[in-house]
Amino acid sequence: MAQLLGLTLLSLFITAILIIPFIDFLYRIKLRRQKQTTVDIFNKPTPLFDKFNSWKVGTPFGGGLLIIFVTTIIFLWSFGMLKVSIHPWELFVILFTFISFGLLGLYDDGKKLIKGSKEIAFFGLRFRYKLILQLILALVPATILYTQLGYSFLFIKGIGITDIGLLYIPFAAFVIVAFANAFNIADGLDGLASGLLLIALVSFLAISYSNVDQGLGVFIAILMGSVAAFLYFNIYKARIWLGDVGSMSLGASLAIIGLLTGRTTAMVVIGGVFILEVGSSLIQLLSKKFFGRKIFPVAPLHLYFLKKGWDEPKIVMRAWLLGAFFAILGLYLASFK
Repeated sequence: MAQLLGLTLLSLFITAILIIPFIDFLYRIKLRRQKQTTVDIFNKPTPLFDKFNSWKVGTPFGGGLLIIFVTTIIFLWSFGMLKVSIHPWELFVILFTFISFGLLGLYDDGKKLIKGSKEIAFFGLRFRYKLILQLILALVPATILYTQLGYSFLFIKGIGITDIGLLYIPFAAFVIVAFANAFNIADGLDGLASGLLLIALVSFLAISYSNVDQGLGVFIAILMGSVAAFLYFNIYKARIWLGDVGSMSLGASLAIIGLLTGRTTAMVVIGGVFILEVGSSLIQLLSKKFFGRKIFPVAPLHLYFLKKGWDEPKIVMRAWLLGAFFAILGLYLASFK
């Protein structure tokens, strides 16, 4: 455990040193939020979202790129210097998901800068195109988990271990895509998604340590440090945002971490706030599509509380508390006993 905490501190220190010049770099290349009209996945305008976020125009995004870079370099370095042991396919699954979803998000971020683009929805690619690409990327680690690493089971507290065979591949792909989008939706307030991620990573570090999964534990520890340093600059009022390069990468990686621990119920509960965010959005969108009316006044949940007049920091801190509760409950559910 001391080695893992040392890697966390190393990652935090390096990210903290690099992040200020990185923010300056984002300003120089003009990777900043643009004033634009956003639409939902059904191409309908979202005026409330634009209203509550209009003051954030000009803030740089793309902080996820720094997290990916620092975490990947230290993670690879740890194998040579610290003699960390990890199955080659597990290493591939972690890094492929972490980097490939980041690259997809980076492309999406790039499209935000194209003024007047008809492709802008959720700030970038139209959702249908984004979803197809996410599914293609997710099927790669999902297939490897099943064919090379032997994952074909689900563990549910109170029921036990259930082998679902080949169905594990679509299940794992669905989980990866779901968490990537849930994280993306939750990344709407300063510090919300990155703070919740840090809480979830602490829980998964404990689970991986109890599983004696050294490689996964090292990745989680390094990622924790980098996210913590980023969060310092991401809390209200944020000096930098993750961007889609960060939200897609970190959301998908959170799913992979959960899948590699083999604790299905715990994974869903630990990411409970993300599930609530994406669930409220999905219910709202389907209700508007098929019934022509809204279930909620506005979605996702954090936008609903903004509409009610809650201050942004209050929403974020209460979400962190809820996330901590879910993390504790998830740790309980992770036990095989």
